[in-house]
Amino acid sequence: MKLTTHTDYALRLLIYLAIRGDDMPATVQSAAGHYGISGHHLAKVSQTLVQLGYVSSLRGRGGGLRLNRPAEEINIGALIRQTENLELLECFGPNSTCPIDPACRLKHVLWSAQQAFMQVLDGYVLADMIDNREALRLLISGDGS
Repeated sequence: MKLTTHTDYALRLLIYLAIRGDDMPATVQSAAGHYGISGHHLAKVSQTLVQLGYVSSLRGRGGGLRLNRPAEEINIGALIRQTENLELLECFGPNSTCPIDPACRLKHVLWSAQQAFMQVLDGYVLADMIDNREALRLLISGDGS
C-alpha cells in the first residue's frame, strides 16, 4: 500500500506537534519549514486534522496549532482510515463493473492483505511514534546528523 501525501503530511504534522518542547502553539509555516514541505499543502492538511478533532487551531497573535488530544489517544490506524480512500481497486467499492467480481479470488487476497496492514497500524498510537522525542527534535531543528 502507498499512503497519499495528505496522510503522510498529517502524520508528520502530528509528530511535529507532539515533540515540541514548549507550550506555545506551532504554526503551519514553522512545521512546513522544518520538514521542507509545502506550507500551502500542510495548511490544507491542518484543516483536515482540525475537522477530525486531532488538532486545535488558535487564532490571533500567539496562535497556531496544538494537539487536541494526548498522543496516547491518537491511534495511527484510525487516522489513516479517516484520511485515506482504502478502496485499493474499483471492486472494493459498491459500483464495481468488473465481470469476474463475484468469483474473483484476487479481490479477497488483497482485502485480507489490507486488513492485516490496518491491524498492524491499529496497534500503534502517536506516543509510540515519538518515544525517541529528543532524537526527533534534533533532526527537525537541523542540529542532528
